[in-house]
Amino acid sequence: MEASERREFVRSHRTAVFGYQRKAHGPAMSIVYYVMDGDDILVSTMAARGKAGAVRRHPKVSLCVLDEQWPPTYMVVYCDAKVETEEAAVVDLMMRIAGLMAGNPMPEAVRPMVAEGARREGRVVLRLQPYATFYTPPRHVNSEADLPTLTHAVSASIPW
Repeated sequence: MEASERREFVRSHRTAVFGYQRKAHGPAMSIVYYVMDGDDILVSTMAARGKAGAVRRHPKVSLCVLDEQWPPTYMVVYCDAKVETEEAAVVDLMMRIAGLMAGNPMPEAVRPMVAEGARREGRVVLRLQPYATFYTPPRHVNSEADLPTLTHAVSASIPW
């Protein structure tokens, strides 16, 4: 998959598993909606949640972008992340995410309500700057006839 195809895969999807290091125990994972801002990936979360705290402690995160069709396809994107708190950016992102979830852009008339929700929840923007990806094409079995040709190969991280 070429770099432009990898970027298009990320651009054309909306859900991912957000992976980050916890203070204790193993890595944490959380399902998120995301949008693109140029090559950056934006995620909305509350400042008090684990994702924001983890990014402040250690900015290396991963995002496993999910294809919502069967058979499942995915791409892992490795990113440097930072927390942004500027209110207009937080509200803009929440408007975009709500529109993505609804399947239609949110009308400007709801912006004050979204802004109030952002303040009440202490929302922030997680800006993820990709630097590498990991892609494995799906291998799927539809019947026993597929088993002789079902093969797997070793994959590697490639530059974003």
